[in-house]
Amino acid sequence: MKVIYSDQHVGHDPQQFIVRGRMKRSNEQPERGTLLLNAARAQGHEILAPEDHGPGPRAAIHTPQYLRFLETAWERWQQLEGASEEVMPNVHPFPGQPFTYPDSLVGQAGYHMGDMACSIGRHTWHAATWSAHVATHAAQLVLDGERAAYALCRPPGHHAYADRANGFTYLNNAAIAAQHLRGQHDRVAILDIDVHHGNGTQGIFWRRKDVLTVSLHGDPHFCTPFFTGHAHEIGEGEGLGYNLNLPLARATQDEGYLAALATALSTIRAYAPGALVVALGLDAHEHDPYQMLAVSTPGFARILGEIARLGLPTVLVQEGGYLSEDLGPNLASALGGFEKAA
Repeated sequence: MKVIYSDQHVGHDPQQFIVRGRMKRSNEQPERGTLLLNAARAQGHEILAPEDHGPGPRAAIHTPQYLRFLETAWERWQQLEGASEEVMPNVHPFPGQPFTYPDSLVGQAGYHMGDMACSIGRHTWHAATWSAHVATHAAQLVLDGERAAYALCRPPGHHAYADRANGFTYLNNAAIAAQHLRGQHDRVAILDIDVHHGNGTQGIFWRRKDVLTVSLHGDPHFCTPFFTGHAHEIGEGEGLGYNLNLPLARATQDEGYLAALATALSTIRAYAPGALVVALGLDAHEHDPYQMLAVSTPGFARILGEIARLGLPTVLVQEGGYLSEDLGPNLASALGGFEKAA
């Protein structure tokens, strides 16, 4: 399997991440990319650098207003008296109430940044755009005839909405890949196996039926993002019935996960898409720092093997999976399981 990777992410190293009221360095660190790349290289995969695919793919998913904010926010923030090194919101609009888009950059940060896990530094925009190029390049390889390609994206993307950063993410790489695949396929499915609900992806396609969104994740009653990911969320308008959430109990192990996956795969088969995007989170692992679910390292081979048996052209887009000695082996297991079954 061809692996798409860019080292343009390394300058993005967020230092401001608020957890239970305490500031810490983000869990989404550059070292993740190194561990994943080394694992893919050791497994013998061909590593390719992405081309610059221009602004079109990200503009097909994200609003012009949001893209302008992301591109300019850090430099504008530095001009504020007493500003921190990274952009961090401290006020947000109240949902369901009328409001006006603010002129103030502080207000814009609150509008376009959904939480305190997506601070914007000097190199964030550059890293996010190249992460999107990685996803687009992998999707193009699949359109050109590859059975599958792995987009080693950093920063990840599945929490990013059309106009809002969220949870370590800025541009929604899985959505960008899916939209790129739509250039040749009438229907595309996204299967998200990150431990956290793909709330941004759900939001982007909420009213669309041309992209089916399916997510397996820790139950939002105990697992962030809390406000989305419940089983009753099934889409609206033309998208009604084209969104499936399969929330899982805390510490779900391999067999329980595979049982839920069978439901997800049955839904995808019934939808009959022309291509598939897998939001490949590895943070469902039993030893991931989040420890929400308890999938084993061999379990990832079984999970990806079942996905491969769909027989669809597939783009694997890296999402979560955080620093531990198991991160590289988990990726190797996942890619190996997919290739063995494909």
